[in-house]
Amino acid sequence: MSNNSRTSLDQLELLLAERACERLVIEFVRRLDLGEPGTVAELFTADGTWEWPGGERRIVGREALRDYFGGRPADRLSRRMCTNILVTVDSATTASSTTYFATYRIDGTSDSLPLPRLPANIGHYEDTFRKVDGVWLLASRTTFLAFGGATERVTPAPVTVVDGQSSAFSAGRPA
Repeated sequence: MSNNSRTSLDQLELLLAERACERLVIEFVRRLDLGEPGTVAELFTADGTWEWPGGERRIVGREALRDYFGGRPADRLSRRMCTNILVTVDSATTASSTTYFATYRIDGTSDSLPLPRLPANIGHYEDTFRKVDGVWLLASRTTFLAFGGATERVTPAPVTVVDGQSSAFSAGRPA
């Protein structure tokens, strides 16, 4: 194999690793925000960790992560806006990334959309990845919050019907 072919192959492998790690971050957010939080643990290595240095919280191992994510309130509505997933591939089996985010989250949702509100959290994730049996997985996630607030619990307003029109738009107002 010529040096040019090897260089092209190395660049392709690097690009594929970067994209796999980016997709992993996006899949994490999709599962957490769109109703499959218990499956987030499958995106981590068996010994994976998630920690928050500011709150001195640390969850270690896939089973503990499964319990943590699976224990979220059933009526939680959350959406993360992530930007700038910056991946660095360190070797053929390790990588790291930084992702900036804002989390919009409330508990007590109903079938209607809540009124707009400020984010509950703003910060960034620092992730490490490991390729295990040919698959990229999260090895660790550290969450740094520039701002972190409590999750608001809303009480849906009662729905009234006037002239065949529902007042569901008013649901989700803070109690």
